Amino acid sequence: MQLFLVCLFALWGMAAPVRYAVEDICTAKPRDIPVNPICIYRNPEKKAQESEVLEPGKGRIPGSTNPRVWELSRANSRFAVVFYKHLADSKDNEENIFLSPLSISTAFAMTKLGACGDTLQQLMEVFQFDTISEKTSDQVHFFFAKLNCRLYKKANKSSELISANRLFGEKSLVFNETYQNISEIVYGAKLWPLNFKEKPELSRQIINEWVANKTERRITEVIPERGIDDLTVLVLVNTIYFKGHWKSQFPALNTRLDLFHKANGETCKVPIMYQEARFRHAFIQDKVQVLELPYKGDDITMVLVLPRAGTPLVEVERDLTSDKLQDWIDSLVEVSLTVSLPRFRIEDSFSVKEKLRKMGLEDLFSPENAKLPGIVAEGRTDLYVSEAFHKAFLEVNEEGSEASAATAVVISGRSFPMNRITFEANRPFLLFIREAALNTIIFMGRISNPCS
Repeated sequence: MQLFLVCLFALWGMAAPVRYAVEDICTAKPRDIPVNPICIYRNPEKKAQESEVLEPGKGRIPGSTNPRVWELSRANSRFAVVFYKHLADSKDNEENIFLSPLSISTAFAMTKLGACGDTLQQLMEVFQFDTISEKTSDQVHFFFAKLNCRLYKKANKSSELISANRLFGEKSLVFNETYQNISEIVYGAKLWPLNFKEKPELSRQIINEWVANKTERRITEVIPERGIDDLTVLVLVNTIYFKGHWKSQFPALNTRLDLFHKANGETCKVPIMYQEARFRHAFIQDKVQVLELPYKGDDITMVLVLPRAGTPLVEVERDLTSDKLQDWIDSLVEVSLTVSLPRFRIEDSFSVKEKLRKMGLEDLFSPENAKLPGIVAEGRTDLYVSEAFHKAFLEVNEEGSEASAATAVVISGRSFPMNRITFEANRPFLLFIREAALNTIIFMGRISNPCS
């Protein structure tokens, strides 16, 4: 009898007609976008965040940036760090982690379109959307549209950052017209009717194939077997794909096999890339080193956080906050240094359901308590999110991230020059791939074992 909503978001990751004409979402004004979900949550008192009082010259809003878009980016970063901690707690210290917190936030922002009551309030609070100055929940979608324009419409031809959204709905049902309108106009998520009732396995294959095509086939089988059945009503998909080339590439001839020291004390040999150049770098209170490696175009960068030798990464993770990360990035200065970084390729997949429940998003996953009347026409009240899947892929090599160029490994040692700052990532470290101007965390994770 009960139906459920499957919420899916993947990394590298049509049935509804357009009822409103919006020529360019990136230049549209709030009045141009019909954002009128069935329920609106108004935070009676905006949360005070420690980071709202900014020091002079630090954390300034970039030029030509909507202040609310800036706040949404900061809200997404707060969510990212908190979610990462819950994910890290569920894994062994020796396991790699990689995810796109922005993909998760986007998928659940689309879910929020149809939510009411406590379900809507919990979505606003867990994803930190209620920290945005505009207190009503319907405004979040407009700000997401503007954020997406900043992120995905870059003129830089040397890197690719592409996002795609889609709704897959049970073809026998009529979906709420407003829900479809906002999903398509704001998120570009058109509705694709599928026969979940009679052909759940075929529907799963169709969705997985769509995700694979949108991520250059880096993400396959994001929905596992039996992830969809005849009770499925709707699948929401967000994909993000990134491919970038380093602004300063690692010379292939410098790559060598060397030891990586894993968290459990074991060592293994991996290809280590090496270069000497000028990068933005900082030592933070003798606890960690922070290094920024820009991709060509400078708008996307990778930030690496390396604990000092003898400091477990878990200790850094435990004390990490989005404000602390921002302070570290603000402290970076350009210096000459030598960098050694493993060449690696990792894939991560997991359910986010229990992590979000521990963060306070409980009603959405409860058949008894979920309130999602704004998704299916006539205000159906028996919908809930049964599961949420996430899968992510990252490859880092001499050319950049995700590039597939083959590189010869030269097994020859090279000593570091004396009196030169060194960043030697031969032990577990954190990484963040971010949009530099807004400091939007697009991907994040930890490399605990590049050897597998």
